[in-house]
Amino acid sequence: MAKDKTIYSCTECGGTNSKWLGKCPHCGAWNTLVESAAESSSPVKNRFASLAKPSEVATLADIEATDMARTPTGHEELDRVLGGGIVEGGVVLIGGDPGIGKSTLLLQALDSLQRGGLDTLYVTGEESGAQVALRSRRLGLDGSQVKVLAEIQLEKILATLDATKPAVAVIDSIQTVYSDQLTSAPGSVAQVRECAAHLTRAAKSSGVCIILVGHVTKEGALAGPRVLEHMVDTVLYFEGDTHSSFRLVRAIKNRFGAVNEIGVFAMTEKGLKGVTNPSAIFLSQHSEPVPGSCVLVTLEGTRPMLVEIQALVDSGGPSPRRLSVGLDRDRLAMLLAVLHRHAGIACMDQDVFVNAVGGVRISEPAADLSVMLAITSSLRGKPLPKGFIAFGEVGLAGEVRPAPRGQERLKEAAKLGFSVAVVPKANAPKKPIEGLTIHAVERVDQAMEVVRSLS
Repeated sequence: MAKDKTIYSCTECGGTNSKWLGKCPHCGAWNTLVESAAESSSPVKNRFASLAKPSEVATLADIEATDMARTPTGHEELDRVLGGGIVEGGVVLIGGDPGIGKSTLLLQALDSLQRGGLDTLYVTGEESGAQVALRSRRLGLDGSQVKVLAEIQLEKILATLDATKPAVAVIDSIQTVYSDQLTSAPGSVAQVRECAAHLTRAAKSSGVCIILVGHVTKEGALAGPRVLEHMVDTVLYFEGDTHSSFRLVRAIKNRFGAVNEIGVFAMTEKGLKGVTNPSAIFLSQHSEPVPGSCVLVTLEGTRPMLVEIQALVDSGGPSPRRLSVGLDRDRLAMLLAVLHRHAGIACMDQDVFVNAVGGVRISEPAADLSVMLAITSSLRGKPLPKGFIAFGEVGLAGEVRPAPRGQERLKEAAKLGFSVAVVPKANAPKKPIEGLTIHAVERVDQAMEVVRSLS
């Protein structure tokens, strides 16, 4: 009996190889090649037999463009991340660590949509119907009419979608779904890719909005090939510490809205509740200003948000450490070099620790000036003035570059009671903002002089 041919597929990029290797030759990832059975392919008898007639093409000017109708989910923070609500025929992929609240949030959203008059379907592959019902009781969703299907076979799921025709369907999770047409195990690269492709085609042809739940790897990326993210319309990531009560939902990709939007939720006994003023949870409640603390006005999508940057500078000995939480570590090393060269403040023999309060991740360069001021405050042991904020990108030449949408950042800070701001000169408003004293600077040494004169 002939032995089945096996191939090795990369769980990161989906590339295949005839033998096992420690390093994937396609993407360079280590220890990601998994053995699977090769799919049998019958040779095509006539290479021209499958050629189809050409389709008609249209010019962009002749195509009628209409805005996509959105249906609110009943959760304002989730609607913000989705761009206003769910879209008919849209496919959403949501990933996050186990136990962070993906299934809880989606079950709450389905219940709200169902109470709003839409037919909903919850397909669970990891739990039984009784377990889902027990969770809905804990969340206080008494009398919920959400339909539940405990199934992992793709063909049966597609048949159920065609028969029931729901407006919204959740597949929890895509890694548990398998197709009989493939010989590989559920969760393999081939199964995840093919099942997601079939569900996407079903969503586009029938108009049902499908939400896929995806597992994440130990590095925090969505498990399975990256092609899964390219297939769908929206990619959401659940962030946050499972030991904290706060969760962040961040949009990484959205064909129907803005990317990098975040929704802030608080985990309660009755499930996830939206946080209307997220700046409050990212600011420490100090009765008096403390050294090493500087408030930054960051921009997450369309929302200006205040985050406290904390720095601790301590004697480090011959091998000083540079550690950052929520900020780029390489950028921290660059800022320390700029601080030494252009402001005359040396931390060469000091340990430097920087943290963004609340577990939020900040990727925009507008945090540079706040980080440098927090480090200087900790090194001098003198706190920044009460009600102080700062933002601005810092270049290698020591210049302070403007941040996008600076007026909105300043207005948000003034609304929350902040009174002093150090900002790039290009972001200085033409008209004064009531209650806010603004110091516009062009270089790092000017910012340090302003802070010394204020404190």
